[in-house]
Amino acid sequence: MRNGRPGGGVSHPVSTTGFAVTYDYRCPFARNAHEHVVEGLRGGADWEVEFVPFSLTQVHLPEGVVVWEMPERAVDLLAIEAGLVVRERYPDRFLGVHLGLFAARHDHGGDLREESVVREVLEAHGLDGGAVLAEVADGWPRQAFRKAHESVAADHQVFGVPTFIAGEVSVFVRIMTRPEHDADVARSTIDHVLTMMRTHPEINEFKHTTVAR
Repeated sequence: MRNGRPGGGVSHPVSTTGFAVTYDYRCPFARNAHEHVVEGLRGGADWEVEFVPFSLTQVHLPEGVVVWEMPERAVDLLAIEAGLVVRERYPDRFLGVHLGLFAARHDHGGDLREESVVREVLEAHGLDGGAVLAEVADGWPRQAFRKAHESVAADHQVFGVPTFIAGEVSVFVRIMTRPEHDADVARSTIDHVLTMMRTHPEINEFKHTTVAR
């Protein structure tokens, strides 16, 4: 994903097909963005997407305190770790589980710190919830989660979700709409984000003062 940074006066090289996007299932704006990404992929978009877990718990802790080393905060990491197991072991089920975990939190008001809520999402997508949670308990998903978070924080100064990363360019984006199962809308929305990243690196903030209803 590293295309290099050109000299002054030249636009950043941002791929229109390959990008990464961060997520934490607790964020409603991450839910919106990831619904667009997944709907676009399902609708045939030729994007190469890396889904990067990022801990909102970690960014709100004091400097030097590390959530992955705090047993009492393990429940904050549970849903993402379960999703990482699915991504690595059952990749054909990942997109469904990914959106299912967002929906459990934001559409159904579930508490993703509860194993029963996470297990229900896993089993709704045909997985053995106990087997997935057993892998979470093995510890490797936590290591993978920490590595991914720390990598984008260090290399791209990522501070929140959703952040889109393409080449050397990283942009925190708030998409206010959901695709509502419209693949064309989803693809257009994400393509607009990528185009802005590619063609207008001079625009750092562009925020409406009111939200259209």
